[in-house]
Amino acid sequence: MVSLSPGILLIADPFLKDQNFARTVILLCEHQESRGSFGFVLNRVFDQHLNELVPEILITNIRVYYGGPVQIDTIHFIHQQPDLIKGGFEIRDGVYWGGEFDQVVSLINSGQLDLTKIKFFIGYSGWSSGQLDNELNEKSWILSESSASLVFEQKEQNIWPQALKNLGANFAIMANFPIDPLLN
Repeated sequence: MVSLSPGILLIADPFLKDQNFARTVILLCEHQESRGSFGFVLNRVFDQHLNELVPEILITNIRVYYGGPVQIDTIHFIHQQPDLIKGGFEIRDGVYWGGEFDQVVSLINSGQLDLTKIKFFIGYSGWSSGQLDNELNEKSWILSESSASLVFEQKEQNIWPQALKNLGANFAIMANFPIDPLLN
């Protein structure tokens, strides 16, 4: 059985109505019973590119994802390149959170970074102590193991349905549920 811990995916229940989280998948980066939890929405693209938010970035069209509604004036990143980006924290095998941002800027501008192995987020999703447990009891989220291929999927529209399909046939059918069950 999957339990709350770094590297776990929170898959939004098909009928979750919260506009911030409807049909989202969140990579949980930290979970501590006494302090709470935080993670990043993997499948909601932000309306600006990285170079529009960080003028030092010379490369255009690098996507930024809406990590969540908390501190939307901050930029975070996850990556698979610990040999190039120092200071990151491994949250699951081969997936790292954070590191030296100035180094990332330099690596992007010099073309040394594989942009399919890094994702940038504006803001994050956060829960106070006990809040995420309550949401799990309310059946707002489905827990799943993560995989680097799903976390770094380039087609964000595939992430939520694929996360459900990865859980087996009983969950796969949920990927086709209508947003409003009254329209079924």
